[in-house]
Amino acid sequence: MLLVQLSDLHVSNGFRRDMLEQAIDEVNNLAPDIIVITGDITDNGILQEYEKARSYINMLRCRNIIMLSGNHDYRNTGYLLFKRFFTPKQVYEDDQCIIATLSTARPDRDEGEVGYRQNLWLLNTLTASNDGRVKIIAMHHHLIPIPDTGSDRIIVLDAGDVLQTALEAGVNLVLCGHKHRPWIWQLGNLTIAYAGTTSSERMRGFFKNSYNIVDVHKDRIDITLKVVGGESMPLKDIVKAREVMVEG
Repeated sequence: MLLVQLSDLHVSNGFRRDMLEQAIDEVNNLAPDIIVITGDITDNGILQEYEKARSYINMLRCRNIIMLSGNHDYRNTGYLLFKRFFTPKQVYEDDQCIIATLSTARPDRDEGEVGYRQNLWLLNTLTASNDGRVKIIAMHHHLIPIPDTGSDRIIVLDAGDVLQTALEAGVNLVLCGHKHRPWIWQLGNLTIAYAGTTSSERMRGFFKNSYNIVDVHKDRIDITLKVVGGESMPLKDIVKAREVMVEG
């Protein structure tokens, strides 16, 4: 199963339109089974941005597009518009995987929160699925801080509870956005993959627009970082490159 993760489009008057259009062409050529967009689709959550963003999303040729909101989408009562323009999907299932989405954005707050009820739902949903399928969580905010991203006050307030649920439920992969920095953490059998920004000018630590390509197998998950209009590399090489740079 081929999954593409786009994130942090930040559609507005000042975003990188050329990067988004090129990314859409590249993704359509990949013909993925699923596209997950992990939030911050707009920059300010206003009507004109949502209208423009929907026109871009409609250019993606994929039957299964999973949309998540980010903290920027919830600004200026954008949380009302998000549900008008897009249909959030809590769970996606096929014969290979189950994807559970978490809404971490809150109106006019930059930090994220999952909350007790949503975390309990996540635990019940994923522990009930023990049929060998790959278990994936998709969310906007990051669960663990990422190097090269400055001070880290904009977090998931109850990240510990979510991590505990992920480990208890045997989750294989968590997809996050938010920090505009591609990265990957490996916690035993749990992989946490962060996407960079697809089309924003605001980048941290990795100064190219990018997205993630996730190839899901029953016995492994291969994650490739794709620079828009440029090279591809295993996402884990980002970590290796930084280690070499720091040690050198």
